[in-house]
Amino acid sequence: MVRGIDRGVIFEDDIDRDRFIDRLSHILSETATSCYAWALIPNHFHLLLKTGTMPVSHVMQKLLTGYAVSFNRRHTRSGHLFQNRYKSILCQEEPYLLELMRYIHLNPIRASIVSSISELDQYPYCGHGTLMGSYNHDWQDTKGVLRLFSDKIHIARNRYRNFLSKGLFLDNKNGFTGGGLIRSSGGWKQVISDRRDKVFQKSDERILGDGEFVDRVLLHAKEEKERRYSLMAAGIDLDAVARRVCEVLHAEMEDLFGAGKNPDRVRARSLYCYWAVRELGVSQTELARQFSLSPAALTKTVRRGEALAKEREYTLL
Repeated sequence: MVRGIDRGVIFEDDIDRDRFIDRLSHILSETATSCYAWALIPNHFHLLLKTGTMPVSHVMQKLLTGYAVSFNRRHTRSGHLFQNRYKSILCQEEPYLLELMRYIHLNPIRASIVSSISELDQYPYCGHGTLMGSYNHDWQDTKGVLRLFSDKIHIARNRYRNFLSKGLFLDNKNGFTGGGLIRSSGGWKQVISDRRDKVFQKSDERILGDGEFVDRVLLHAKEEKERRYSLMAAGIDLDAVARRVCEVLHAEMEDLFGAGKNPDRVRARSLYCYWAVRELGVSQTELARQFSLSPAALTKTVRRGEALAKEREYTLL
């Protein structure tokens, strides 16, 4: 969720919106990030994403920085365009995915940009129209969403549309704001009731999910952070990664850093990039520059490295 600074407009007209969508499509494709829902409102926008090969923070940085520069240049303005950092919530797929999607896709009606579901069907700046077949965006995962309603596309679209229409009579806004415990429990009434029954759940305002999900997410984040600290403490840097790649693949440094598409070099480069990104947290942009690869090519390289490491059970340590 991203708002304009001082709630100012971030989309002046359709040219701005089209440029934003064009930039978004390239970035999502490059990073293999799935988009389930989206909506552009004059002073803010919503995205419902599933992380791909690059963390959402990197995706958003590229999207917001590039769009702000383009917007400022076109409208001869300077300074910040967006209000602080974007706000993100990690969502448990079941049962929140469909509810979040409905909440996002109804935003144009709540903002009085369109007045009905029929108008929303034809509104080009919201993911609903793509799900209904009015528009085609390759970067939006329509098949994955519609499959949740039916395997037959016409039945799925009817059921999805009915599901969306029912949302007009629900006030979901409070369900997706506030602390994680309030959201995941269904509001303060449920929280109070649970506490009377001495039922307590782990909560975090950055996470939308039940207590078990929150626990699992926080534990994973802690383990990942601790692992990176332990690697640093053990002196594991990019040079160490390169040496380890050469060790497990019986390769030479020239195989790793040399140009060309020789299979041995491709394998070495892929494993190196995978460990650098996933284990050390090195940015894909930095690696793309190092190997003179496009962002999309680097993303494929990391994926190849991941598949190789899993297939042959290679580990960095």
